[in-house]
Amino acid sequence: MIRRTVLEWKALPYGEGENCIPKAAAERLAGVACSSTLAGKDGSRILSLGRRELRAAQVVGVIVADGCSLEILPKIDFPGDDGQPSLGCIRRQLVHMLAIALDLDIAAGAVTDLGWQTENLLEILIGLFAAKLSEAVRQGMPRQYVACEEDLPLLRGRLDVTRQFTTLAARPQALACGYDTLSPDIALNQIMKAAVSLLGRVSRSRVNQRRLRELAFTYAEIAEVPRPALKWDQVVLDRTNARWRELVSLARLLLGQRFQTTSEGAGRGFSLLFEMNTLFEEYVARMLKRALQGTPLTVHVQGGRRYCLQEIDNSAERFMTKPDILIRRGADVEMIIDTKWKRLSRRIDDPKQGVSQSDVYQMMAYGRLYGCAELMLLYPHHAALTCAEGVLSRLRIQGSDDHLSTATVDVSTGQDLPMRLRGLASGPWGSHTRD
Repeated sequence: MIRRTVLEWKALPYGEGENCIPKAAAERLAGVACSSTLAGKDGSRILSLGRRELRAAQVVGVIVADGCSLEILPKIDFPGDDGQPSLGCIRRQLVHMLAIALDLDIAAGAVTDLGWQTENLLEILIGLFAAKLSEAVRQGMPRQYVACEEDLPLLRGRLDVTRQFTTLAARPQALACGYDTLSPDIALNQIMKAAVSLLGRVSRSRVNQRRLRELAFTYAEIAEVPRPALKWDQVVLDRTNARWRELVSLARLLLGQRFQTTSEGAGRGFSLLFEMNTLFEEYVARMLKRALQGTPLTVHVQGGRRYCLQEIDNSAERFMTKPDILIRRGADVEMIIDTKWKRLSRRIDDPKQGVSQSDVYQMMAYGRLYGCAELMLLYPHHAALTCAEGVLSRLRIQGSDDHLSTATVDVSTGQDLPMRLRGLASGPWGSHTRD
């Protein structure tokens, strides 16, 4: 099994050579990437197959093809002892970001030892899921009363009069019974079984495979439901089964319902891929909510939904806007933050520092539509900036008192991150709202 790891925007050589993978393996990986919904028309949003190298883009995760797997990790500054990035630390931080976004507790019990240095991201997440699920089923599998209809020689429950005198009119020895029974074959357990079944096919870790086989035996009597037919809307989480909340979130993640796409094709491979822009936005928003608890300010993700244009003839609205993060004080929008998972430049010959002109236009439109005077483009911090994280520039928008700031936040550590984000959200200028 060929296993390789590459950072986003970096390349993996293929062909002949000591550090190369076979060309056939590169083609298989690129083929699996192309089947993902995140791939774009030619798959270049995930992997680009060049003449001599396989280049990763901004989507991270794991791609598994026949006889090979490729792990794509985000570029987060964690230098190792040899001067190269510490892949274990990057995996740990990526899982931490996922945990914050999904409200997971990954520091409890056996899940603290997840093999950050030796296992790839997929095996770490499978290990996390299997360990938590094993612990949960030891405390008992959830059950619910489900309605059953059955033809019995003795009455059980209530008699279905309509069916008794139509369908069973010629069989007076049978009674059309309708009754409720306490059953484990419910939507929640069907989702868990689907996750166990899928992960059992893709895991290559002996520890994970052993745990998943044990879990498959536990769920043997649960109906096997295809992934597209899983009834997520029928999962009811209350105080009686609250311990399953994290497992449902993890199952959503691994079955492709949150942040990423999970795809599997017969004979082709498997992919678990994350859109880093989306994950970074959710991570920052969750941390900001923590930071602003107990204050008059509230955080809204992908909110607003105001339209840019209105037709003159019939007042129909066009082009809805959904800013990444709105910070409100009551009905007023105090600040708008747009997160961008890209690296800013500090080159002397680039006064824009790599900020996209289209992003500036977008923020100006947000300021006008939402009556907000404080706008911010927020990027991940990196060592090449040679400065501390925080506000890099604050510029006044021509013809107004509005300001657009560019800022960075260091995601290599979650320690005191809420307070650092709180400082960015308030800043030395205070809060302002256009009259």
